[in-house]
Amino acid sequence: MSCNSGGQFMDRGRMNQNGVVQPLLTDLYQITMAYAYWKSGKTDDQAVFDLFFRNNPFHGEFTIFAGLEECLKFLDSFHYSQSDIEYLRQTLPEGIENEFFEYLGNLTAHDVTLYAIDEGTVAFPRVPIIKLEGPLIIVQLLETTLLTLVNYASLMATNAARYRMVAGKHVKLLEFGLRRAQGPDGGLSASKYSYTGGFDGTSNVLAGKLFNIPVKGTHAHAYITSFSSLGELKTRLLKHKQTGVMEDLLEHAIRHRQMLSHVLDVSTEESSEGELAAMVSYAIAFPDGFMALVDTYDVKSRETEQIIQVPNDTKSRSSQLTNGGPLTPPTTPISLNGQQQLTTLNGCSGKLNGHHEHVVHTNGLSKTEPTTTDTSTSAASPCSTSDTATAFITSTSFNGTAYLPKYVEKSFRSGLLNFSAVALALNDLGYHALGIRIDSGDLAYLSCLAREAFEKVAERFKVPWFNKLTIVASNDINEDTILSLNEQGHKIDCFGIGTHLVTCQRQPALGCVYKLVEINGQARIKLSQDVEKVTMPGNKNAYRLYSADGHALIDLLQKDTEQPPAVGQKVLCRHPFQESKRAYVIPSHVESLYKIYWQAGKICQQLPTLEQVREKVQISLKTLRNDHKRTLNPTPYKVAVSDNLYNFIHDLWLQNAPIGELS
Repeated sequence: MSCNSGGQFMDRGRMNQNGVVQPLLTDLYQITMAYAYWKSGKTDDQAVFDLFFRNNPFHGEFTIFAGLEECLKFLDSFHYSQSDIEYLRQTLPEGIENEFFEYLGNLTAHDVTLYAIDEGTVAFPRVPIIKLEGPLIIVQLLETTLLTLVNYASLMATNAARYRMVAGKHVKLLEFGLRRAQGPDGGLSASKYSYTGGFDGTSNVLAGKLFNIPVKGTHAHAYITSFSSLGELKTRLLKHKQTGVMEDLLEHAIRHRQMLSHVLDVSTEESSEGELAAMVSYAIAFPDGFMALVDTYDVKSRETEQIIQVPNDTKSRSSQLTNGGPLTPPTTPISLNGQQQLTTLNGCSGKLNGHHEHVVHTNGLSKTEPTTTDTSTSAASPCSTSDTATAFITSTSFNGTAYLPKYVEKSFRSGLLNFSAVALALNDLGYHALGIRIDSGDLAYLSCLAREAFEKVAERFKVPWFNKLTIVASNDINEDTILSLNEQGHKIDCFGIGTHLVTCQRQPALGCVYKLVEINGQARIKLSQDVEKVTMPGNKNAYRLYSADGHALIDLLQKDTEQPPAVGQKVLCRHPFQESKRAYVIPSHVESLYKIYWQAGKICQQLPTLEQVREKVQISLKTLRNDHKRTLNPTPYKVAVSDNLYNFIHDLWLQNAPIGELS
């Protein structure tokens, strides 16, 4: 392999390097080692380092390699400034010779050669994703910075790719994690590499500007709660999209709300006037992009349901909320440990978005008043029906008669009614709303409820596009949440995911390492009682062998002096440390994994755009069998060494392992 003769490919306008990424972004011991190397006369020593990881993240069996472009930017700009040198003079221990600082001031990455697999490619443990050759001191100084550029980028891209797989290709994924990320740089990196891994956009505006990522967003609950009445609307007029005539959007919304109250079985008295004002205001601001948050208010209606006879000593209690499966609608209340409960009329019983009932006593009578607490996500089963009321009955005893006030909660009824009214009002003026966002509650159930409501409106008002309104769900969503929602049968079109995505909560670090494997042409091995930490010595090449059906079979490491495996030729593949684990492979296709990306101070490959890297991720994932990619107990992908490399490793191991003595 050699560098293309075309020279420097990277457009300087694309460099856009993070100013924090500089030679001093390293561990102190890299610089103290550099001085010790220099003091020992090792300035001309040539070394080979491997950058690799030992285990796949998130209990999976693949990793997406990302961060290569940032590594190349770092090599291109590597140089200690005068202020860097002055700082090191003050910081390093006394006695360091001035000539060393002069040596540092003249260092560049010109003599370094960097080999790597393509960014966006699926990678596996022990196979180096980057290999560096060059002067010992400079390649040692690169270690920490390269690791920090690759570790999080690859972890983030892998996490995003896993979300994409469980969500499916038709559901949109948006990264909403900036406010929860580990600092500004973590937030920007999360936006970039979540897009690489398969997300469709970000809420991070700066990331959109820097990386040309689609920027998406709705509004917060604060916008809804900033309005308390219709009288606060300063602007009610909106220009008709076709005619240009100014019309009162609020009048249209109020008229539609009255008609919708019968279609959706929600009284206008149950909806929030402030919420309607906020939605009208937002729709006037963004008539072609109206996406509303609909779970700010849940308003309950109360009526006396029925009277039944109960013993005089029955005590009034508040209803228990159950999270059970579907129940057959009863004609009489079901008794649960002496408490009366009426299931949902459509046969579903579930958590009701954090609303509980509070019992107070007045003149000897117990009555139940609704209290509202924070909403929470539930995994209850979704329901689809024309009547979505959920009724809970608290029995109240008085002279042997139980009065059962019914508290009917129609989940996010106020928001859904007001949104539909404003969306129809926009339709009158030639605009189409985009959809809703649900940020709390039983996401599967509520999405089904919303979709059913939209279908009713579409049919009743002859607006077919209402069927296609987007339903966005957020609220602390993780990979397991999506899997659960898939099992339940949700109607969500888009997930907004933040904390669990950007912090990689299931595994906060990938654990890439950077190991010396050769110096001055002599292989080096690191031994450990933990076999996992034994390095594979020497300068190596890596190949991916494919089966006839196009799936990747195995990654094979060989000494760089060996001939590459050939298509149709039998290759002995061995486990690097377990002698009995070996197999012959006859590949139908052989892919050489390494390309030279940096040599003689130049970038040697045409670097792909972020969109191309994103596409590469999906193409590479398709080469893996499904059993390697499944979330539960995936099949381990095999990584092997050639017979020649196997023997070389074990011979070197024996040469370097100390011989014990018994006495």
